[in-house]
Amino acid sequence: MKLTVTTFLSVDGVMQGPGGPDEDRSGGFERGGWVMPHFDEELGAFLDGVFQRADALLLGRGTYEIFAGSWGQMDEVESTVAVAMNALPKHVASTTLDTVEWENSQLIEGDVAEAVAALKQGGDGELQVHGSAGLAGYLAEHGLVDEYNLITFPVILGRGKRLFGEAAQPTALEPASQHTTATGVRIDVWRTAGEPAVETAEVS
Repeated sequence: MKLTVTTFLSVDGVMQGPGGPDEDRSGGFERGGWVMPHFDEELGAFLDGVFQRADALLLGRGTYEIFAGSWGQMDEVESTVAVAMNALPKHVASTTLDTVEWENSQLIEGDVAEAVAALKQGGDGELQVHGSAGLAGYLAEHGLVDEYNLITFPVILGRGKRLFGEAAQPTALEPASQHTTATGVRIDVWRTAGEPAVETAEVS
């Protein structure tokens, strides 16, 4: 099973609080809500396509609680994203939750890296991570990500949670597709391709 990470980013790599000022104020973050001014039908269509390929979701505790409190509370689910959010199996990585109530959800037990590696051996579909800054960074550190859908918005935030930290495993990336929407949002799909090549620059 292919593991993909899909996330919204600022130009300087921040992924915290994209959906609203109060979505994630942890660490004193006060700059949330930077996605919607640039969100359009083109980006919505891309995300619909991503969710249509999903066989299961893999979520960190914070993103799980945000999604369960919004998508999980809808009485009528009609959009592609809403249907997928509620119907798909959801694997939740958390060291603080004892139970998960949202339908089709289950907590990952034991070592997360080992559990995710086992999930990837479970079929030929797509296991998707959305948001989940801590989990996505952890997966990058352990070399478990096969593909990144990085959706970069034309804003600089200066502070907040970032996707890649110093512990990220050095990884080469191959471009699968790149596109910029009419509102300036850059959609980059990258496939991981082993260790990066290195060369020494020569001055002639």
